[in-house]
Amino acid sequence: MAGSCRPMEEPDGLEEPDEKEHAVKVPLALAAAVSLFALASGPLDFTVKDIDGKDVDLAKTYKGKVVLMVNVASKCGLTPQYEELEKLYGGYKARGLVILGFPANEFGAQEPGTNSEIKEFCTSKYKVTFPMYSKIVVKGEGIHPLYKFLTEKETDPAYAGEIKWNFTKFLVGRDGKLAARFEPKTTPSSKEVVAAIEAALGPAEVKKDEPKNADPKKGEPKK
Repeated sequence: MAGSCRPMEEPDGLEEPDEKEHAVKVPLALAAAVSLFALASGPLDFTVKDIDGKDVDLAKTYKGKVVLMVNVASKCGLTPQYEELEKLYGGYKARGLVILGFPANEFGAQEPGTNSEIKEFCTSKYKVTFPMYSKIVVKGEGIHPLYKFLTEKETDPAYAGEIKWNFTKFLVGRDGKLAARFEPKTTPSSKEVVAAIEAALGPAEVKKDEPKNADPKKGEPKK
């Protein structure tokens, strides 16, 4: 009929989406990240992916350890710190130290490679054996909840502040609490870092010697 104006029917499969339904479709990863950050009471209360893409529960894996977290990069002037980190790890792992490397590309795009490329670089050039993790964002948009926790005043009043560059270091004590922060140019072998690690580890175990009054011939205490 002339003058009539009937709305066209929507073709099958092209119905206008429901606004409420659309609002609910928040990226699951973002929602999970917000939830994790809200629930975390310490820097180990996060699950992150290792360099091979496997989920690692930091709290379960490193409970009771002294943990040094470092955001690393392969094409940085500070990249040779990998060598010092590995030496530090080798010297103290028996006493409970673990070093965690977190590749990040926020500073000068100095970590452009894939996880597999980063793994190959670290192991072939610097013989890295300490745990390496998948690339994450440590500053700005998309920051990983772990680094949000490490740098927010709300959760880390003593050591808060944006990451300034590659190879910033955070030390976590055996109690799971942050114990120290070291800026990029403070090397792993520096007196400050070594002293903090020694303090966090506590006294080294000393093997029990024979009783002072033991008879050296019989190995029994003298009467």
